[in-house]
Amino acid sequence: MRWTKQRKMMIEAVSRDPQRYVDITQVDQYLRQAYPGLSHNTIYRNFKEFESLGIVELRQHNDQMQVKYRCDPYHHHHFICDQCGRVQEIKMMPIDDAFFERQLPGIKITGHRFELHGICAQCQAKQQRGQ
Repeated sequence: MRWTKQRKMMIEAVSRDPQRYVDITQVDQYLRQAYPGLSHNTIYRNFKEFESLGIVELRQHNDQMQVKYRCDPYHHHHFICDQCGRVQEIKMMPIDDAFFERQLPGIKITGHRFELHGICAQCQAKQQRGQ
């Protein structure tokens, strides 16, 4: 993969806050200020390639594709605060795909995503203080 100014700017945009997912449309708007001719499809395609390289994580949320800088190169899972959007990594036992394949004969698992949603401790503390 050739390292271009546009790709560098994409990574800089999502690495500013590695604890949150960002709508790709927000990154798109940010990049188009510097590169007006850059297409949304090019940005999306580059993020898909970055995902395959383990640089970012993508997810679909409320009909929006979102991206997050991946600071941990190993497979992991998340808790996502529904109020502030902060993402916290969950440490857990590895999930064995063979376990699921035994329960669902004839299938082949190609991946999975595990996310917990709720309200983080900081947001709960703010609520209790009445902020």
